[in-house]
Amino acid sequence: MNYPISIFILDVSNSSSEKMGEELTVYLDELVDRITCWTKNIGPIQIKHRAGDEIIFVGPGYSTAYTIAFFVSRIWRYKDHMPYFGLAFGDIEKELKEVDLEKWIHPLVKQARYANDLIKQEKNRTLFKFELDQFYPSDMNYSLPYHQFRNEFETLMNTLLNLQLKFIRSQTEIQELVCSLYLILNQQKAIGKLLGRTAPTISSHFKKGNSEEILDTFSKIISILHSLQEKAYPECTNNPQQINEKLTKSIRNDLKGRMNTFIDS
Repeated sequence: MNYPISIFILDVSNSSSEKMGEELTVYLDELVDRITCWTKNIGPIQIKHRAGDEIIFVGPGYSTAYTIAFFVSRIWRYKDHMPYFGLAFGDIEKELKEVDLEKWIHPLVKQARYANDLIKQEKNRTLFKFELDQFYPSDMNYSLPYHQFRNEFETLMNTLLNLQLKFIRSQTEIQELVCSLYLILNQQKAIGKLLGRTAPTISSHFKKGNSEEILDTFSKIISILHSLQEKAYPECTNNPQQINEKLTKSIRNDLKGRMNTFIDS
């Protein structure tokens, strides 16, 4: 029996800079606690902060890792020390609660690690990169419907992410804030009230910052991952969209509860 999972390996840019190491370590510990809280109602996960500035996360479903990674990237506190995420999704042969991250050797972990290493080598590091094909054994190519097209999916998804990143990097500080708040609150009127700005002003920042395109890319990738999972597990009663909605609601509720801290940071 196979189980659908997704993985991210988070690393931090410029984490070795003077005086930042200890502060980032504390922040990553807090982030592990927060992600653990976000995911408490979606089933077992595995998460660990290790090697100083790295977090490895493994969760149920193809879309979980990217969903969490995207939210983390939008609320990240240290703009001079941005995170980057090597991502993978696929299938394992045992239940996630049985996985020991310290000893686990699996192609999906290698793929996420490889994606992370590829980002590390870039001069202008991307936020997200999927690796789906590099380390999978050839005898698994046709065991599930999407496997024979892993390379094509990888190319298309990373192309979408690169286009999304161009929009993100062109945002001003206020446009970035409005986009992130919309991801959490999903309502421009509520953002205007929170920031003390008029609705037309918020709408202008939203449009000029290409927030619709950024968030639509996020939603489209999530939808693709759900579709792939549903086709791979047609008999499964766990609807990936419903589980993802539960996760997203949990994240938003948590962030709404500390909105002032998020804005001040």
